[in-house]
Amino acid sequence: MEKSTKKLFFAYLAAAGLGALLHFLYSWLPNPALALVSPVRESVWEHLKLLYFPLLGAALLLGRGGSGMGRAPWLLSAVFTCAAMLAAGYLYHIVLRGESLYVDLALYFALLTVGFLLPRLLWPLCEWPGTDRAAAFLAALLGALIVWFTFFPPEAALFADLSGAVRTFLRIPV
Repeated sequence: MEKSTKKLFFAYLAAAGLGALLHFLYSWLPNPALALVSPVRESVWEHLKLLYFPLLGAALLLGRGGSGMGRAPWLLSAVFTCAAMLAAGYLYHIVLRGESLYVDLALYFALLTVGFLLPRLLWPLCEWPGTDRAAAFLAALLGALIVWFTFFPPEAALFADLSGAVRTFLRIPV
C-alpha cells in the first residue's frame, strides 16, 4: 500500500470513529457548546454533523500544504456528501418511513466513503479560477446553517425528531 493510500485509509478510520463519537457526545455531556458539533435530536438534518465535521477535519488535514489536491475538492466533497445524506435520509426516513439502525449505519459509512473518494474526481474541477473560494463559501454556509438550525430548527420534516422525543436542546438553559 503506498504512503498516500495508507494516509487516506487511516484518515477515513479516524473520521468514521469521530462521527461515531459525535453521535453520542451530546447525550453524554449535554451543553450548548457540544450541541454545535453533535446531534441534539434524531433528525435527518442534525445527523449532517456526523459527516460534515469529520469531512471538514479531513479537508483541513489532508488538503493542507502545497502538495496534493488542496482543500477545495475536500470542501466540495463535504458539501455534496451532506446534500446526498439529506436526500437519502429524507427518502428513507420520511418518505419510506424506515427505522432500521443497520440501514442508517450503512448509509453513514457509504456516504463517508464517497466523501473520501469524491475529492479525486472533483480535483480537475477545482483548477478553475474561483473554485477554491466558492468551495470555502459553500462549506462555510453549510456550517453556518448547521449551527443556526441547531438553535432554531424550523417546523419541517428534515428537522423533526424522528425518535419521538422532545426537542432536547430546548431543555437546556442557555
